[in-house]
Amino acid sequence: MDRKVFRSGPYAELIAQAVQVGDILYLSGQVGADEHGGAPESVVEQTILAYQHVAAVLAEFGATMDNVVEETVFVTDMPSVMAQVQEVFGARAAAYGGRPDVTQTLVGVSALVDPAFKIEIKCTAHL
Repeated sequence: MDRKVFRSGPYAELIAQAVQVGDILYLSGQVGADEHGGAPESVVEQTILAYQHVAAVLAEFGATMDNVVEETVFVTDMPSVMAQVQEVFGARAAAYGGRPDVTQTLVGVSALVDPAFKIEIKCTAHL
């Protein structure tokens, strides 16, 4: 099976950021880290950054947010996300250009790779 793989970041030797199999692209989870690897305090700001990282990985394959068909969003503090649902989902809508045709599963988790991270987004795209 032919695969195209993109690796970057601190775990590049261990984990692919994305793998393309045929016309399907599978992205690893992207967190809301800034350019220094830190995370803003706000879950809304982390959401914006995570979607920017998703877009950057898609671009490595010549794809855009328009190619995304499904996403899973992991959050460490569901009550905080739901208290800011308009802002969080506003950031999502902005990332997708207002398109409502991307499925989503929202999952509450106890922790992510770094305690500062509040959200992680993984997705599948059709190329």
